[in-house]
Amino acid sequence: MRMIKSRYDVVILGAGHNGLVAASYLGRAGLSVLLLEKNDYIGGATTSQRVFPDYDARLSRYSYLVSLFPEKIIRDLGLNLELRRRATGSFTPYTRNGHHDGLLLSNVDEEVSRRSMIDLTGSNKEHEQLKKLYNLSRVFAEHCWDSMLEPLVSKEEFRRRFDVDDVSREAWRSLAEEPLGHAIERYLQNDLVRGLVLTDAKVGLFTHPHDPSLVQNRCFLYHLIGNKTGEWKVPVGGMGRVARELEEAARRSGAEFLTDIRIRALGLKGKSPSVEFDMAGKKETIEARFLLVNFGRNVLAKFTGKPFQPDATDEGSVFKINMLLRRLPELKAKKYPAAEAWCGTFHSDEGYEQMNQSYARAAQGRLPEKTPCEVYCHTLTDDSILAPDLREQGYHTMTLFGLDAPWSLFARDNRTLRKEAEKKFLASMNQWLEEPLEDCLAVGRDGSL
Repeated sequence: MRMIKSRYDVVILGAGHNGLVAASYLGRAGLSVLLLEKNDYIGGATTSQRVFPDYDARLSRYSYLVSLFPEKIIRDLGLNLELRRRATGSFTPYTRNGHHDGLLLSNVDEEVSRRSMIDLTGSNKEHEQLKKLYNLSRVFAEHCWDSMLEPLVSKEEFRRRFDVDDVSREAWRSLAEEPLGHAIERYLQNDLVRGLVLTDAKVGLFTHPHDPSLVQNRCFLYHLIGNKTGEWKVPVGGMGRVARELEEAARRSGAEFLTDIRIRALGLKGKSPSVEFDMAGKKETIEARFLLVNFGRNVLAKFTGKPFQPDATDEGSVFKINMLLRRLPELKAKKYPAAEAWCGTFHSDEGYEQMNQSYARAAQGRLPEKTPCEVYCHTLTDDSILAPDLREQGYHTMTLFGLDAPWSLFARDNRTLRKEAEKKFLASMNQWLEEPLEDCLAVGRDGSL
């Protein structure tokens, strides 16, 4: 058994990416740091794992792209990371008069995006309006991104920082004070384009465009301010590469790790905070000058004895399906190569009014008739997460994120509702494909998908 000290300057509970960053900086500042992790591995949600036992494909069950990771941290900690741009930003299929088409927004050729928007709307106006709306988020990012690594700024101080010109004031009003739906409806007219924008305000949350809590605004800004560009990039080597680089940085700084431990109690009333935990069947207690918590408030409440009273904005709303495909399915929208469409975020049943309806139905405790979802394919941008034989055979990973699937909806009968929701989300995607996703999936040795 490893020797551990009875006291550290800092004890960090949880060795996920946030805990690893904190450990790296604090260790570099000369403090003694210990991270305690309940799992037998380091990295938390960013960890890449062999999700499909019969295939050597490694991906994270939870995280996927990188945007909100400040480049300054990468430089400060000397992380060896390549974050690769996706050629396609998004692809949204649609039908018109029985003909299949799609809105493709390119990350590398604005003219492609403009022409695709004209094909959808009949003019250049919506494309220009979309640029104006996204310019508000760009201006917002310019004013606020650097503050992410500063002490928390008050709302009043932020408002003052935005009070410099008409565009900045409009950005503050539209994105920080009014429900996001006002700006979406003011700037955009096409339902599909409105929905495309709204998805960045809904992913992971149970909300709607005019939610008075403004949680949808917060979600939208998180998706659009990263490194002042809002671009979400693919980590080469998968999210596991991010976790490994952070772990190595923390170890270089002198941080120590204990894994596979179980916290019994937190001592927060004495002169120094303390942690009581089980390790290898033995009870241990460690004191610290500072205790950092890298897990949720609901878990913390169990150890502090304080009741956890979540409000509506705390409820998560996401349904995730990780898939391994033997081949990419072809599209009914023939003018787009499959690889070009799947390279970006593929949106399905995410029209603006459609998502208002799906939210309303889910709020009534029922699965939506049409289930909005989006799909992401890591391996079209970075296939290094696949073993060489899988790459040669044309395999790909694909991850589906379902919206308007709140936790409370599944709490009553998770097993039954999960199966029903899975069918609905796959059916949503299959309506745009020449062959069902199920026919493209890799099959396990036991015959399971």
